[in-house]
Amino acid sequence: MLSLGYFLTALAVLLATLAGWRQWDRRREEAVWRRLIALHAGTRQVFQAAMVDGLPEPAQRYFHYTIKVGTPLATVVDVDMAGDIGLGTQDAPKYRPLQARQILASPHGFMWSMTSGAISGSDGALPGKSWTRFWLWNLIPVARATGPDHLRSSFGRLVADAVLWAPASLLPGNGVSWEALGDDCARVNVRHGLLEQAVDVHVNAEGAPVRVLFQRWSDANPQRHYQLQPCGGELSEFREFAGYRLPTCVIAGNHYGTAAYFPFFKVRVRAIRFPDATPT
Repeated sequence: MLSLGYFLTALAVLLATLAGWRQWDRRREEAVWRRLIALHAGTRQVFQAAMVDGLPEPAQRYFHYTIKVGTPLATVVDVDMAGDIGLGTQDAPKYRPLQARQILASPHGFMWSMTSGAISGSDGALPGKSWTRFWLWNLIPVARATGPDHLRSSFGRLVADAVLWAPASLLPGNGVSWEALGDDCARVNVRHGLLEQAVDVHVNAEGAPVRVLFQRWSDANPQRHYQLQPCGGELSEFREFAGYRLPTCVIAGNHYGTAAYFPFFKVRVRAIRFPDATPT
């Protein structure tokens, strides 16, 4: 009986420690969300056609499609989504339903808070740091990552997601530049501190960004070795949100455009909010 008592006491201490750890993660996530929301104090300008004069024609088409003239420039975007995430491989994708909410503040950072059944947690990045923190039953840590390679990878995701849902953050200037790649494709390049990421934006005749492709620093490969490899996907079902016309259906994944493509991310947007969309 004494041994059982020691075991139960140790178990109780372990569970309490894990619960406290999970609560600490939650508090950090809440603090990051508030910090990124606070960045809305930046610009209060509205979009004008002259802002994209001189850009490659596909880039101009992209901006004129995604931002209505006179719309307040929202550099912080809150995206609510649901769909499926593949936790397996191309041959055995193991799709699971997910619900998630993401705050984007390109180029400063982002946080994606996700729940999929018993799994919950977040991916995110701030200047100089990034993280993956996921839990099973809010008690057992099942995925945790950080470090310089992770940060570089996270910055790639931030810039690509900005193409989808935060076009105002990609207007030229402040480390953002554009170049033409073809009649219907332009490349945006974003520099922030020591990080840099280029994303190829493919637009249709109207200017809707129907496809994105970028070289992401990633370890999503059989060797689990960080390397540059193609990532991207297809965008569709565009809807207007407070003057922005944005995709609400996204299917994307690693090794996009190759035989190894695995579309592990399939979501539909439920709502998009702009905390900083207040004109002067």
